[in-house]
Amino acid sequence: MSHEHRHQSHPRIVARLKRAEGHLNAVVAMIEAGRPCLDVAQQLQAVESAIRSAKQTLIHDHVDHCLDARNSEAEREELKAITRYL
Repeated sequence: MSHEHRHQSHPRIVARLKRAEGHLNAVVAMIEAGRPCLDVAQQLQAVESAIRSAKQTLIHDHVDHCLDARNSEAEREELKAITRYL
């Protein structure tokens, strides 16, 4: 759909993703510096968790917004489509 979707959770999601971006950059630096694999794996797990949490928040917020009986058929189809990312 081409219209904008803005929800109250978006600023928090953006902040979470920017933190994850910083952590991911740190992981790259850790690998380049030859840090132990265990340390790198732990940081990658943290990045993965942050991204998963951001995705779930975005999708749940979108679903909550779209659960309105007045929504069009196209909006209901979009709702069905987005749930595959959960």
